[in-house]
Amino acid sequence: MTTFQEARAFLLQHRADYETAVRDFRWPDPVPFNWALDWFDAELAANAESRDRPALWIVDAAQDRQTKLSFSALSKRSNQVANFLRAQGLKRGDHLLLLLGNVVPLWETMLAAMKLGVVVIPATTLLTADELRDRLDRGKAKAVVAAQDQVAKFASLEFTNLGAENVIRIVVGNASDGWLSYDDAAKTSESFSADGPTNADDPMLLYFTSGTTAKPKLVRHSQRSYPVGHLSTMYWIGLKPGDVHLNISSPGWAKHAWSCFFAPWNAGATVFVVNQPRFDAKGLLATIGRCGVTTLCAPPTVWRLFIQEDLASFKVALREVCGAGEPLNPEVIDQVRAAWGLTIRDGYGQTETTALAGNSPGQKIKIGSMGRPLPGYRVQISDADGNKAKEGEVTLVLGSERPAGLMQGYQGDDGKLSGAEGELYRSGDVVFEDDEGYLTFVGRSDDVFKSSDYRISPFELESVLLEHELVAEAAVVPSPDPIRLAIPKAFVLLTSGTERTPETALSIFRHLHARLAPFKRIRRLEIVTELPKTISGKIRRVQLRRLERDDDRDDPLRGREFREEDFPELSKTRSET
Repeated sequence: MTTFQEARAFLLQHRADYETAVRDFRWPDPVPFNWALDWFDAELAANAESRDRPALWIVDAAQDRQTKLSFSALSKRSNQVANFLRAQGLKRGDHLLLLLGNVVPLWETMLAAMKLGVVVIPATTLLTADELRDRLDRGKAKAVVAAQDQVAKFASLEFTNLGAENVIRIVVGNASDGWLSYDDAAKTSESFSADGPTNADDPMLLYFTSGTTAKPKLVRHSQRSYPVGHLSTMYWIGLKPGDVHLNISSPGWAKHAWSCFFAPWNAGATVFVVNQPRFDAKGLLATIGRCGVTTLCAPPTVWRLFIQEDLASFKVALREVCGAGEPLNPEVIDQVRAAWGLTIRDGYGQTETTALAGNSPGQKIKIGSMGRPLPGYRVQISDADGNKAKEGEVTLVLGSERPAGLMQGYQGDDGKLSGAEGELYRSGDVVFEDDEGYLTFVGRSDDVFKSSDYRISPFELESVLLEHELVAEAAVVPSPDPIRLAIPKAFVLLTSGTERTPETALSIFRHLHARLAPFKRIRRLEIVTELPKTISGKIRRVQLRRLERDDDRDDPLRGREFREEDFPELSKTRSET
């Protein structure tokens, strides 16, 4: 039997020996195991070597202040929150919507929920009221822990599956009518006793993620899949005990759980966070150097902003630097290497998985490649019929070789799971595999794309566009952007008789601003007279993507383009996200 501690120690020992790690690593056995109690509390918070080490270090740039909490302190505080949540009636299996920014209560609540066996639904604070209603209804949330600036969004919500009066509401910040104060958790005991053992397949996380349907899918992870599964992420990043790790990601997204929670704490490293009111590359680089950050993971958007500064002038203690989300351009990698002598290592995974491929420490790196399969993951490249191929879809071999880090499945409205059963899990991502096993990303089989490291579903945005009375048909594709990698752009066919005027475009933009969170707003509209279609009548997004990629302005499919920045009237609601 392999324990979590043994599997972790093996990967730390062979962190630069890829062949041995892949050949001999074994996932811990699926036995009763509560990561928050049996690892965080019993090992990190109780061990003399690590208990007084900072577990969480938050720097607030606007207030020029910082907060440090040791593993021991965070263990006790999360016990208090667990006792507080239990006193409100929350129990094993209940669902809790977590709607916080990078503040200490986010980490306390995550740990507390795990100890109780409560299922957390992480959510970004950028969600609109309509999107919150969907998460509360389909997520069947019994409780919500939210920041004070989120309270107003709940005022007019009506729930389909739950009455508003049944949702336990807890606010971090100033108390509000109908909301319990999170601060009251500090009045409870620092000791916590679980009500029973935690089974490996008990649900733990429920993520809403964009897909090929209008509504996000519900990805369910277990008490084993993310805590234990992120041993692979720890290995890819190259984390060691005592590291100070900065991952630039917003709460509510899976990457935040990947590298601001499980991976660093699996290693016994410090989670380091910098809160800035507006992203400031120069200020962040100065903080990285001043605070001795040793490992850094950032999306391509951030790396592109970093290299606009004089990197060599920032004296840093970095040992490992990583990128995730999309492949980085060679010139970015070259500039970072020239300034710091470090090579950015790409990695790959999904909300549905932990890190499943990557350029791990000490290995040969092929620029443009996202690396090779990581320990514990058996990856097969498959064509449309499921046969092995050099270029095809990333699939995971299941059965006896099922990786611990794979989701339990997509949860339907009836609670049943799908998408991760059978012999293979199909990721939807298409790659090319070279003769040495390195994978290079080609694209999404379902047209989902990334913008500023956010996953964007064309179908979801098109559904919102079609709600506008003047829009007859629409297709959303990524449009290249030097900073964000890509931004959402819509090709729109108007209803009969409607003119392609700035007034029409402004009306559509206003509709989008009212219905979509800033990170997925459509930034460009091209109003056309025809959309390319297949014989069966499906819009050929691939053809429109090619038009944008090649910037072909002479194609007969081209129409009249309008950009969000063309309209000063939108400035009050425009976001730089």
